[in-house]
Amino acid sequence: MYQYTEEQLVSMKKVEATRASRFGAEIRRMTAEEKDEVLASFHPDYITSAYEELKVGLNKGGKVLHELAALLEGRSRVLDMNIDLSAPDYDVDVLIIGGGGAGASAAIEADNCGANVMIATKLRLGDANTAMAEGGIQAADKENDSPAIHYLDAFGGGHFKNKPELLYKLVNEAPEAIQWLNNLGVMFDKAPDGTMITTHGGGTSRKRMHACRDYSGSEIMRVLRDEVLNRGITVVDFTSAIELIKDTDGKVAGAVLLNMETKEILVARAKTVIIATGGAGRLHYQGFPTSNHYGATADGLVLAYRAGAKLLYPETLQYHPTGAACPTQIYGALVTEKVRSLGAQLVNKDGMAFVNPLETRDVTASAIIRECKKNGGGIATTDGEGVWLDTPLIEMVNGEGTIEKRIPAMMRMFGKYGIDIRKEPILVYPTLHYQNGGIDISANGMSGVENLYVAGEAVGGIHGTNRLMGNSLLDIIVFGRNAGRQAGEKCKSVTLKSLTLDFVKDYEKELKAAGISSEMPSPRLLPDYRRKDN
Repeated sequence: MYQYTEEQLVSMKKVEATRASRFGAEIRRMTAEEKDEVLASFHPDYITSAYEELKVGLNKGGKVLHELAALLEGRSRVLDMNIDLSAPDYDVDVLIIGGGGAGASAAIEADNCGANVMIATKLRLGDANTAMAEGGIQAADKENDSPAIHYLDAFGGGHFKNKPELLYKLVNEAPEAIQWLNNLGVMFDKAPDGTMITTHGGGTSRKRMHACRDYSGSEIMRVLRDEVLNRGITVVDFTSAIELIKDTDGKVAGAVLLNMETKEILVARAKTVIIATGGAGRLHYQGFPTSNHYGATADGLVLAYRAGAKLLYPETLQYHPTGAACPTQIYGALVTEKVRSLGAQLVNKDGMAFVNPLETRDVTASAIIRECKKNGGGIATTDGEGVWLDTPLIEMVNGEGTIEKRIPAMMRMFGKYGIDIRKEPILVYPTLHYQNGGIDISANGMSGVENLYVAGEAVGGIHGTNRLMGNSLLDIIVFGRNAGRQAGEKCKSVTLKSLTLDFVKDYEKELKAAGISSEMPSPRLLPDYRRKDN
């Protein structure tokens, strides 16, 4: 059971003492100027010392975080291998790298096209950030809403840097995506008459958040996984892609795979390839904790970049405002935005609310960091510091039983450590959550490299430089399905020539010409948490 420190107990009493006065109080929203100031001063994306310029590739001269640069300019794992490409272990129409929601959605739609589909996934099918998403999925399907309003919300939330054609597709195909999931069997929250229940999320002007309690991602992944398996689609699990393969015409033509258990090297020949490898949280940029699953190490970005794809906004990340600040066992674990949408307030050590709980994620995260680092309003924890998220307010606003009914996963996660979020506030701090930037694609899902498609968190541009809650579960469905359809149709007209890895050797020559000689294996594949001996 978690043992509060004396400082935490004193602070908790102050939160309890101010709760009645904060109940029903409207916390002022920041002005545009105030938002710009707090972002520039406290958001991690603005810390210039954390970045460096790339020296090779299509993004040469652009900045990325040190941790990503080391991989983009690292040493390919295949350089020291003698790989026979003439006798592939697998020969398919569509190879999907990644087994999360985007990969599964792509597989289903490619299968609908009659393609021979294979998923290669680093862990197991469904072991992905998708299953860890809690809050919900956006879609403008109510009478007082529209895709146009959804577009404006997301465009503003993305600091007007969203790629217009991608955002247009996202919001316009959202209602159909919800119905597709509903027809597959996703158990959305519904009123007694069958109407879907929708709520607000940070940065939304309408209630368009569809949820499955606070198990939304897990429920969606459950249904997609079952559909993939029921269709008999080939899934090769515990197998990572360590390099793409091209043909002699320069088209992507498959991937080199590594069995994570046996270390066996396998060759997959494919007429089209879909990268659906997810995010990068396990690189722990700038030392931040993360809400991501263990396999989130930016593999897709590394492979695509070495093959000649361009990255868009690779320097931008999303730090979710509310990661668990304690206990240590769940440090960095996601505390869903739904907690705040139901009425919980962010308050400092003196019990004072300091930010509207439904500001956009980047603004809210920056406000929390400011409160801790500048204003002295943080509370020390074993792993750092945090602020209170006053969860008992939820039942004061919505009635007794709301927490158990609407956010049971949160109740159980903290309950394991003797913390009853119905009666006690919880300590939170921003956690590395989402890769805003990624591989640049066109509206049909293809990168700048022929036959290479991308879907999900590995895509850059859909969300601009900041994502709104609920648009990630949406984009894995919209763009996963899109990539699957496009790749499934494209493969029918593809004729591949001889397979080659010469482009990897050419990239290595570029690195050496730029004065880079790295021994870092690239991609990373998994984080290394082994204790380092002094």
